[in-house]
Amino acid sequence: MKLAKSKKKTKVTPLMAQYNDFKQKYADAVLLFRVGDFYETFGSDAVLASKVLGITLTARNNGSSKIELAGFPHHSLDTYLPKLVRAGYRVAVCDQLEKPSKQKKIVKRGVVELVTPGITTNDNILDHKSNNFLAALHIGRKDQLGLALLDISTAEFLVVEGNTASIDKLLQNFQPAEIIYAKNQKKELLERFGERYYTYGIEDWVFMPDYSREKLLEQFEVSSLKGFGIEQLEMAQIAAGAILHYVQTTENKNLKHIVQIARIPTDRYVWMDSFTIRNLELVGSAYSSGVSLLDVMDKTISPMGSRLLRKWVLMPRKDLTSIESRHEVVQAFIDQPNLALLIADQLQQLGDLERLVAKIPLGKINPREVRQLQRSILALGPIKEALAQDKQPQLQSIAERMQLCPLLCQRVDNWLKEEPAVKTDKGGFIGTGVSEELDELRDLIANSREHLERIRVKEAKETGIDKLKIGFNNVFGYYLEVTNRYKDKDLIPDHWVRKQTLTNSERYISEELKQLEGKILSAEEKIIALEQKLFGELVLFLNDYIRPVQTNAQLVAQLDCLHSYHVLALEQNYCRPQMHEGLDIEIKAGRHPVIEQQLKAGELYVPNDIFLDNERQQILMITGPNMSGKSALLRQTALISLMAQMGAFVPADSAKLGLIDRIFTRVGASDNISSGESTFMVEMNETASILNNISNRSLILLDEIGRGTSTYDGISIAWAIAEYLHNHPTARPKTLFATHYHELNELAQQFDRIKNFHVATKELGKKVIFLRKLKAGGSEHSFGIHVAKMAGMPPQLILRASEILAQLEEQRSAQEEKAESLGDKLKAVQNVQAMQLNIFDAAPDPRFEKMRDYVEALDLNRMTPIESMLKLLEIKKMLGEEDH
Repeated sequence: MKLAKSKKKTKVTPLMAQYNDFKQKYADAVLLFRVGDFYETFGSDAVLASKVLGITLTARNNGSSKIELAGFPHHSLDTYLPKLVRAGYRVAVCDQLEKPSKQKKIVKRGVVELVTPGITTNDNILDHKSNNFLAALHIGRKDQLGLALLDISTAEFLVVEGNTASIDKLLQNFQPAEIIYAKNQKKELLERFGERYYTYGIEDWVFMPDYSREKLLEQFEVSSLKGFGIEQLEMAQIAAGAILHYVQTTENKNLKHIVQIARIPTDRYVWMDSFTIRNLELVGSAYSSGVSLLDVMDKTISPMGSRLLRKWVLMPRKDLTSIESRHEVVQAFIDQPNLALLIADQLQQLGDLERLVAKIPLGKINPREVRQLQRSILALGPIKEALAQDKQPQLQSIAERMQLCPLLCQRVDNWLKEEPAVKTDKGGFIGTGVSEELDELRDLIANSREHLERIRVKEAKETGIDKLKIGFNNVFGYYLEVTNRYKDKDLIPDHWVRKQTLTNSERYISEELKQLEGKILSAEEKIIALEQKLFGELVLFLNDYIRPVQTNAQLVAQLDCLHSYHVLALEQNYCRPQMHEGLDIEIKAGRHPVIEQQLKAGELYVPNDIFLDNERQQILMITGPNMSGKSALLRQTALISLMAQMGAFVPADSAKLGLIDRIFTRVGASDNISSGESTFMVEMNETASILNNISNRSLILLDEIGRGTSTYDGISIAWAIAEYLHNHPTARPKTLFATHYHELNELAQQFDRIKNFHVATKELGKKVIFLRKLKAGGSEHSFGIHVAKMAGMPPQLILRASEILAQLEEQRSAQEEKAESLGDKLKAVQNVQAMQLNIFDAAPDPRFEKMRDYVEALDLNRMTPIESMLKLLEIKKMLGEEDH
């Protein structure tokens, strides 16, 4: 009987044993392991890093086995770390916590930072124009969810509760970089929100109510959450507490900059579902090269202003007082160009106050950023002074709340050099006069030659060796060198120690020289340590100013957004909207804010008037050709109302706008194949969302409803929707209804508040000119074939389509003449539709009937190739005779 050979234990080096310990703790992260001057990755991390970062993959011996290896220089961390995080990976940075020495076999190391897509303060990862939110979701009772949002780089901490639809809308608004959830809710969350976001599951116990609430109370040092207005929001508290727990597990222990938490007051903002935000292209375009509303509106100067503007675009206000307050400030800037110019000049000097101050408690702010923080606060001085003297109440209020932090500015000015170093590992950032010891050490290095010369002169004078020299070598440091000419004169004092005898001289050291040598050689290291200690004290001092600086950042952001509105209004000739509590919308010469800025040189945007109310003209049924501008007209009406309620001026000659509380859109054709939804199903889902949530102040845009199905079904659905909106028992939502179904023009004859309009065209021969002007009355033509010709369809196809259209219209006209009711007309449409199934189906023609009978009689299976050719010639001859 043979005994099985025992497996040899794989030897693991001390370095790899240390690595394995850290990797076990951070198993789901890419571990960057500092080894000397490199960050190394091993095993599967190395394979992944080599692919994502494009670095070389090698292998090394680990005892008796080989392991994959990939690394990069430590000074390139800011280049490679962002690439890993943007690719969706969690990254643990394991650094050396002490200097290597011959006495220690293994250097002490520790994970100093765990970076995830939702938790970072790295400027190379963050976009200064948008927030980087980490979200937490908790599913509670009766389809109610708790949502918390935290941007650790700006300290914005928000919570809300709502149903799946409202939470989904907020997720689309805030676009979190990462969502955490309890592992036991993974399946349900996927069913509700799909896989659109980067998600990470954590332990279920973190989402326990008592634990989460305690985390919040500890963070804000309070006994209840009433002061934040979230005392009764249990599900939101659970999500918020889970976020704090998660952030603290990523080596971010000190979160002193997170000083408040706020409920998102969804009732204060215009409701827009995710379809509307997408269809109106508020903050993003469906096309990579497209331009959004935010793109054309953003004239902000500071990062804080740019981030706030995005929120304003997505969350327009509903209260008249705050809207008009913003309008008044914009008007003040227009009326006072010198004030506006001063603000612009000062804003350009500001750094990102929000993100700079957030780095203070996290210990990630560097000396140059501290100096930038101080200069930014100083730049607020002229703004505060100018606003305080202004008569505008809102501007005076901003001036009163702005804090110039004189002690902070003075301390930074005294402690830091004018242009301090970025990194603290080499010194060069603490100013003169801060520390007597530091000044002495710097003087020692700067004047080391003078100090050595002083010793040489002193010793030469005392010994009488006038040719005494001082030198240095790596063996025993600084030395006194005496040539042999003094060898026999008995001049060498007893306190000198001989270290080396050469052919022509001897070398000695003295206690005084060794002391100076120790000071010189250790001075640089001491300087760095002392500067780091002093900088740490300065940062600790700055912690007391986190709240005032955050307040300044918020005020600057508001000021910047309103200044941006004024710049846009002057550049694009916008008007101040007249807002009121009524239900009317009256726009004179309105324009699309995005399209008009994208026109080619020399082109002018054709403006249009729009009037909507709840009593006389509730629904506009707009017909007109393809490419005539119907969709642009719908969108510009919504965008003008939204811009006004954001507090901005609008692209029109005048605008009298009643407040709207909800905007809904159903625009364009799209599908959701991944979820098994066709174009028509997506269309119906979006339309159902509209019809189930309308209010008396809603504005609805419907573009080509029913086009995703058959003509008969489509007209029926579109007709019923218009009827439903008109006859709703509790709401009369203002509606713009663009359609190709000219049959819907008949609605205006049956319903008082439905009016027909069309976008005008002009025909010159066979050419159609789009006038893009909205006029009363319906139209009867879509000019689809003309648009097909513009798109470059083959000429023969265009010709054939025109022939078929003429025949279909002739038959349709004959059938509709016999129809006595709308139902009969719809049936006539259905009959015509049956003939539209295939553009290659020929209309009835005697020639084709004769040839079809002839071909069907042929027995192709028994015909030779020659016989087939002869039959083809006969068919051609038959055609020729018929043509003749």
